[in-house]
Amino acid sequence: MRTFDTLAELAAQAGQEITVTDWHTVTQAHINQFADATGDHQWIHVDAERAKAGPFGTTIAHGYLTLSLLAGFFDRAIRVKEVRMGINYGLNKVRFMAPVPVNSRLRVRVELVSAEPIDGGMQMAWKCTIEREGADKPVCVAESLSRSYL
Repeated sequence: MRTFDTLAELAAQAGQEITVTDWHTVTQAHINQFADATGDHQWIHVDAERAKAGPFGTTIAHGYLTLSLLAGFFDRAIRVKEVRMGINYGLNKVRFMAPVPVNSRLRVRVELVSAEPIDGGMQMAWKCTIEREGADKPVCVAESLSRSYL
């Protein structure tokens, strides 16, 4: 975990890679739980037998499941001591560039793009590059917006 004392200390890192997270394995249980939560039970995600004959030879994670993992990655990767609350403010751009086969290990490279003061805190834009272990290109690249409050 990368820890900063203040938002000003973090903001001074704009334009730099802040951290690379630990690996996280995406299991079939995760995929099934996401399918149940969202109602997206497309066979490529949840039917292992049918997926064997599909384009990837196995089930794959939903793109939005991959994207949703950012919240947990951030929670385990970056901390600012003076912050009392943080919120997800949205996304500027998201691209799903490669599939995430079941049992893939993912991690995120996190770059602080910008940090702008807001009333009571700071709004930050983060370039998040989600990598799959052993793959030659990212599975997802997103610009995530967050707000941290003092």
